[in-house]
Order: sequence, then structure tokens, then C-alpha cells
Amino acid sequence: MKTYLQNVNAMLLLRRCHRLNPFGPLSIDRNQVAPVVASCAVRLCSSSNDQRFHQHGFSVSWRHVLAGLLAGTGAVLAYGLHHHKAIEKSSPLPIISQEEVTKHRSLKDGVWVTYKGGVYDITEFVSMHPGGEKIMMAAGGAIEPFWSLYAVHNQEHVLDILSGYKVGELNAEDLKKQYTFKSSDPYSSDPERHPVLHANSLKPFTAEPPPEILSDSYITPTAFFFKRNHLPVPQVDPDSYRLHVEGLPRGVLTLSLEELKTRFPKHTITATLQCAGNRRSEMNKAKQVKGLNWGVGAIGNATWSGAKLRDVLLAAGYGPDVAQWARHVQFEGLDKEITGSAYGASVPINKAISEEGDVLLAYEMNGEDIPADHGFPIRVVVPGVVGARSVKWLGKIVVSAEESSSHWQQKDYKGFSPGIDWDTVDYKSAPAIQELPVQSAITTPREGSVIDRSEEMLAAKGYAWSGGGREVIRVDVSLDGGKTWNVAKLKSSDKEGDQTSPPLGRAWAWKLWEITVPLPPEAQELELICKAVDNSYNTQPDTFGPIWNVRGLLGNAWHRVKVKINEDDDEE
Repeated sequence: MKTYLQNVNAMLLLRRCHRLNPFGPLSIDRNQVAPVVASCAVRLCSSSNDQRFHQHGFSVSWRHVLAGLLAGTGAVLAYGLHHHKAIEKSSPLPIISQEEVTKHRSLKDGVWVTYKGGVYDITEFVSMHPGGEKIMMAAGGAIEPFWSLYAVHNQEHVLDILSGYKVGELNAEDLKKQYTFKSSDPYSSDPERHPVLHANSLKPFTAEPPPEILSDSYITPTAFFFKRNHLPVPQVDPDSYRLHVEGLPRGVLTLSLEELKTRFPKHTITATLQCAGNRRSEMNKAKQVKGLNWGVGAIGNATWSGAKLRDVLLAAGYGPDVAQWARHVQFEGLDKEITGSAYGASVPINKAISEEGDVLLAYEMNGEDIPADHGFPIRVVVPGVVGARSVKWLGKIVVSAEESSSHWQQKDYKGFSPGIDWDTVDYKSAPAIQELPVQSAITTPREGSVIDRSEEMLAAKGYAWSGGGREVIRVDVSLDGGKTWNVAKLKSSDKEGDQTSPPLGRAWAWKLWEITVPLPPEAQELELICKAVDNSYNTQPDTFGPIWNVRGLLGNAWHRVKVKINEDDDEE
């Protein structure tokens, strides 16, 4: 995220240099510099917003900008930030009332926010930022409450970007009113997590276990199951909890937790959930992407128990007449943004209503009540589908002709061509991710491990899984970078030698694999590779380049781990 925002910073500098360097009108002969640079400079600072800075007495020679452009973006940035601070000290900005700030809440009227007493016009930044819609929630008011929720933005490099948009100071009376309101940390009630987890972000909390833990047990212990929260963990009273089912002819069906447990048969499935960004760190090495830098641990396998979604929909009035128009089932969580909008997602109606779809409204995970981090008291479990659709802290179900309108359904968790970047991405052009592609990874040995030659054999372990209920039928392992291959032994449970096949199309759980092979003679370093094959004979691509995408999703190229061999010196 830091690198991404630094890139945004540079982009803003190039496109809007008057923001960081509020210079006056062009005052040098453009023919004195290279035509390309001159042309760029004209485009950078031709804007009606320059007038605002002229009104404050800002007028500096263009030579500084052109010199910076010739020296490179970094020079312009350094000069711009330094000069901007100097201007703030020498030329006080106007005093602005909160009433005036509130008038600027749209792209038409301008987008203004306040931060620690400063007033900032971020109109142009909103139009360039991929998360512009989220920023609009803060329009006309203070940004501090939003940054307590989206805490990743409250960092120095973000403040540097914001500093270039300052247009005034909030008047003392309105500032005093702001500080009488103390916004509590919405993450303060989050549950404790096991210290072995590697956190990718703290607010919201996202974390994965060490890779070797994943292959230690067929069922991932709840404490070590990866955590992927999008918002603060809600505190839900199980006694007052109510699930609302809407969109069906009988009206709204409201169910308590006790009713979900007693009115409907309890079903148990073993299913793997995987984040769409699993292994993003490897895709990042091919080319930078935007998103959490997951390793191979954004995946886990658990037993889930609860009522079938199908049973609940039938009880709510789903029938042949509804089937004529219904296309999707929408889910809405109880985890909410500061504006009150909740995390949401949807799945196709055929998956939701199918007897063999096995979609659960789960209240147990690994034989116990689902813990807070995983959706207490109820979460959807949609087996064979990306984890983002298994909505936690479920509060509402809606049968609809339309997909969920949630940000996470419409403007995230979608895949794009490697040729698409943030300037050309069109979220409407791609379907929301549902079933995931075939996947596998090496959990042990880890990258950079040292194997003693005296051991003579190399033991490797890992996991393999495929979306859509497709069973993994083979895992191939190479010790020489893919020149030769060996077939690994698969495990379908923790029982030794268990290779039981699930019903066709309902292979919801992963396979663990292991292999022991002789160390190649004279080799000093090995490149271990694994690749899985499912029962549709889908397999993994060999590299990330052809599947690269701007969000770093669906990363399932061959997993590669390099290890070194330590020669035995005892014979000398």
C-alpha cells in the first residue's frame, strides 16, 4: 500500500504540480527547453485552480518547475513539499467556516475535507484515486473518523499527499466544536489473536499462519485459520441477534439464532476457504499490484456446521414462481462502515438453492461456536467459491434479480487482463469472482532453507485445492526447476493413507500432499516446484506474468521454493 500511495503521490505531482508548487502563470519562453518537457509543463499547470493561488499572492518563476522536471520527479517533489511549507509560513491561508466546508460535497461543487484544523480541497484527487467513492463519504466534514476506520491511510506519505491540497484553516469556533467530539477507536473491541499469526494489516485485521502449520493438520485449527476482515469486528449479542430474509413472496422472514439451530436440520461439511489474494506477494515480484501482501497462508480448511441456506430459503417462500425471476442471493454483514453501509456480497441463485451446493448458514467452526473473527454468531459458508462471498456476521439475506451492489461485489474481487492498469480498468467489464482456479503451494521446506547433504533425502509438504467442487487428483513436484517431475502422495484426512474421493462436484476440501525424494548428487541449490491437477484436468500456469492483474488476485502459478544443500565435511 505504501508503494502504491507513493506512486499516486508522483502521479499527482506530474498531473497537478500547482498543488505542491502553487506557482504563478508561465513566465519563461517554452522554446528554451525540450519540446516534450515544455508541453508536459503546460499541461501540468494549465488549470483554473491556479487562480486560487494567485489570490493568495503565490507567484514563483517557472524555471524551478522546469529544472525539477529535467532533474526528475523526485527533485520536483522535494522542492514542491519544501516550498509548499515555506509558503504556508509566509502567506497565511484564509480562515474558512465549517458551513462553507459543508457546501463542498460533490465533484460539481468541489470536495473539501478538514484534518486537524486544516481545510483541504481534494476534488481532483478523488477523480484519480481508485477508492474515490470511499473518500466521498468524508466530503464536507472531518476526515479523522474515517482514518480511524481505514487506518492504513493515516501515514506520513499520505499526509504528504494531503498537504498539497490545503486551501485554508478552519475557524477557531468550529475547530473547538470538532475537538469536543472524541471518536473512539472502532477496532478497540477486536478479539485477541494468536501471536504466531503474521499480520498483513492491523486495522482492519488481516493475518496468516506460518506455512508449515497448514500442512501439520488436515483441519486447520481455528486459532491459526487466516483472518481477513474488511472492517472492525462487530460485537453481536446472540440473544438479540436476528437474521432477516427478504425478497420472497411471504414477506420478511426473521429468525433468531435459536430458531436457526432448532427449526432447520444441522448439516456439517468440511470446506476450504481461500482469499482471492492468496500468494499475492509472488505476483508482486512479477510486477507491482495493489493489495495486502499475502504469502501462501490466506487459505484454511475447517469443518462447518449450520443450517442449509436452501432450507431457509424454502421456508421463506422460495418456489417455482420465484425461480422464474431470481438470479442472485445477496448477503449483508453486521460489520459496517462509519456511514452505516455494511460489507456485502452475493452468489448465483443456482449455487444457493442447489441441494448439492452445500451453502451453509454456519454457527459452528471445528465443532465449536464460530469465534468473533470468523463471523459469530452466523456466517455464510459458500464452499468452492472465493472467501469474499462467505459473508461473516450475517445480518440479512436478499433474494434478487440483481447482484449485490456492495463495493466488494462491484468494484473489487474481479480479475482483469495483464494489459489493464489503473488508468484503464473498467470494473463493469469483468464478472465478480466466484469459483477459484486450481491451486497448490509448498509449506515445507521454506524459502532459503538449508538441507544437510548427510540427510540424503528431501521431504516436502504442501496443500492443493480447486474451486467449484473439483477434486485435486494429482500434485507434481520438481526438484530441478521443472525439468523432471515426481508425483506426490495425497491425503484426504489426517488418517494415514486416506485418499477417499468425495462425491463428484462436491470436493470442497483441500488435499494435503507430501513427498520424499533423494537429493540430487552434486547439486548445491534446488528449486522446488509444485503444481496441482484437478479432475477437469485444469492445471496451474508456470509463471505469474500471463495471469498478472492490477489487484493481484487469482494468483495460482507454480509455487517455487529455493533451498540450499549444505555439504557434509566429515569425510575430509
